[in-house]
Order: sequence, then C-alpha cells, then structure tokens
Amino acid sequence: MNASLPCVLTIAGSDSSGGAGVQADLKAFCAHGCYGASVITALTAQNTRGVTDIFAPPAAFVGRQLEAVLTDLDVKAAKTGMLFDAAIVERVAESLAGKRFPLVLDPVCVSKSGHDLLKPEAVDALKRMLVPLADLVTPNRPEAERLSGLTIEDDSGVRRAMEALLALGPGAVLIKGGHMPSRNGQLTDWLGLADGTILPLTTPRVDTVHTHGTGCTLSASIASRLALGEGLEKAVRTAQAYLRAALASGFPVGAGVSPPNHLVGLSAWPGN
Repeated sequence: MNASLPCVLTIAGSDSSGGAGVQADLKAFCAHGCYGASVITALTAQNTRGVTDIFAPPAAFVGRQLEAVLTDLDVKAAKTGMLFDAAIVERVAESLAGKRFPLVLDPVCVSKSGHDLLKPEAVDALKRMLVPLADLVTPNRPEAERLSGLTIEDDSGVRRAMEALLALGPGAVLIKGGHMPSRNGQLTDWLGLADGTILPLTTPRVDTVHTHGTGCTLSASIASRLALGEGLEKAVRTAQAYLRAALASGFPVGAGVSPPNHLVGLSAWPGN
C-alpha cells in the first residue's frame, strides 16, 4: 500500500443515481489508485432513465469550493465535467488560471437522455476561457460538432473538427469514437496534438447497454493516469483499456441505461 496516493480533482455535477458525474469520477479515481477530491458545480435529480431537474449553486460558491481544495490539497491532476452556465465556467477558469497540474476538460453538453447540461450561452465562455487552459479536451462526436461548428460524418470530418478545436489553444484534443460507426468490431478515438499530429487510437468496441457515464469515466481515468505520471498517449490508452473492462463487466442498475462497472478489478478482496 502506498503511503501517499496522488490527489485528482473533479469539478463537475452530481449524478444522484451514481453512474455519471462526480460519483463516476470518484469511483474511477479509486480504481486507478488515486485519492479523489471534488467541487460540485450542479446537483441533478437523475436516474438511469434521465435527468428530471438541475440545481446549480452560485458561481461564487463553486469558487469557494475550488479555493478550499487548491489551498490545502496537493492536486496532481484535475478534470472538469458538467459546468452548466457561463458564470460557473468563468469562475472555474479564473481559479485554474495559474494551475500547475494537468487539466482534462470533458465538455459535457447534453445528457444521454437529451437534457441540456451546458446552457447554450455558456459554450462561447467554455471555448474562450477554459479550452485554452486544458491539457486535453475530450469531446464526443456531438460535442466536437458543437464546439467546432462543423459536421462530422467521416474521418475527414474528424480531422477538420480536430484542426478547429486545436486552434482554440488546448494542449491536445481527444475526439471519442463511441458515436461513430465501428469497423470490424473496432472503434477509433482520435488524439490530436498541438503540433498537428493526429493519432488514431483503435480499441475493440464492447457490445453492451451499460453506457451511462462513459465519457465521465474515460476523462476521469485519463486524469488519474496523468496524476500517476504517465505521458498523454499512454494515459489515454490505459484509460481506454480500463473503460473497456468496465463496460464488459457492467451489470443492470435501475430500469434505464446502466453505467459501466467502475470497480472492475477491485472486487477481489478476501471474503468477497
């Protein structure tokens, strides 16, 4: 047992069903051997069938949570998820402006059930203020289209959107392939680097219905691997492998779309 575990911070919304958001992030941090801290940007009334209501605290209170964590804990990496409105985006960006740790930005815009998790007027603030601070931005196909203003239909569309997103100033962009057609049972996550290099990272597609919170889980896993000292490409590949195992071992939770099994590999304690 390590005497000290690297601290990873999630700045995101709460999912009352435990499958996505802060709850998924903290489980993923634990699975990778990291200590999790959290800043809550919104409370959702949510289950496996969808989001029924959202309550967001004042941006100033989000800022106070960040100040409390960053002035005390030795954060080794952070990730953002649901940020909800422009005021919260701006306050988070102000708090992270002088950060000395890698930041993974998961630009959560819409829930799987179609509920807006980022107000339309907040998209511009996200692009102007937070994307340039990110070491990695991890949009899925719809999020990449919203942020780039381009339509993605094929590999060339991915490349055009990647160029547009990299032009916003992040260290790197990972356009996730879960919303794209698979090829021979494989999906591709596209990793674009600041120098223009684009790496297609293929991984077997897992045939499962347990997909609630997969984006949160992947970005939290990448942040964990960065906190553990892995380079970016290796961190992404390790996170892909973890998510694949979590998806493959998912189990029914509730009456709707269940999450992956975040604790895959951690259930072998003596007596279990």
